[in-house]
Amino acid sequence: MSNISLIIEERPRNIGNFLVGRLLPFSSKRMVGPFIFIDHMGPAKLSEYQNFDIAPHPHIGLSTLTYLFEGAMIHKDGMGTEMEIKPGQVNWMTAGKGVAHSERTPEYLRASEKQLHGLQIWVALPKHLEQMEPEFYHAENTDLPEWEQDGVHYKLIAGEFAGKTSPVPVYSPLYFLELKSDSEQAVKISDQLYGECGLYILEGSISSDGTTYQPKELLVAKNSQLCEFTMAAGTTIYFFGGEPFPEDRFIYWNFVATSQELIDQAKQKWRDQQFAPVPGETDFIPLPPEPRGIKFK
Repeated sequence: MSNISLIIEERPRNIGNFLVGRLLPFSSKRMVGPFIFIDHMGPAKLSEYQNFDIAPHPHIGLSTLTYLFEGAMIHKDGMGTEMEIKPGQVNWMTAGKGVAHSERTPEYLRASEKQLHGLQIWVALPKHLEQMEPEFYHAENTDLPEWEQDGVHYKLIAGEFAGKTSPVPVYSPLYFLELKSDSEQAVKISDQLYGECGLYILEGSISSDGTTYQPKELLVAKNSQLCEFTMAAGTTIYFFGGEPFPEDRFIYWNFVATSQELIDQAKQKWRDQQFAPVPGETDFIPLPPEPRGIKFK
């Protein structure tokens, strides 16, 4: 694909008791539009003795997006939210000035074998909203725009695309789009993309200009005008991107901000346990020892 500037392969990362494939941030590409962090979780088979347990931890300056392909998780946060997410649904938590949350296997699945597979994503907030009040939004599968075009099934998970709008309340121009095809199909949606653009291959493959791209690869375009490509039968891909911000971003642990000062304030606030507690939770993830945030372009 002649318009591809970078190919990022998943890198294994341990997030406690679970191994994920990290896509963003990457050493030479920290953000794609407002998207600053993407983890591919699983696919993992968990025994009756294994569960997904991420204890309470804080965020600032971003929205988290959880989208599952298999399994279920319970989200709890300091706003009092308790929400189960299942495949095809969206959990969207906007941290703003600060919120803590936990993610765990639901109680009814904890003593049985289970699967877990999905994407966890962070979207940075624009500067004028990075200190907004925290919010939470849950979208059912039936809430998301879906349509067929030229043999390809489209689902708009978040943002705006081709005159359609997801109900997920985003705060800057962006898109997160799923494409599925059961048969080999040619695709061209260049004129409907904007800003920076990435393409993630979950399963199957795509080909262009004699090159075939495989699963667990993130293709970053030179601009939003992707060339034509062909989806092989049984392929699922995700387009994501949007307008980049004019300011740099700092990232430290779970904190994203336009200044080191906001990062330092959040670190001290978590050390002092001044974030609103997550109801029903007694443990928490302590602040890691890294001294400073990293500035992302």
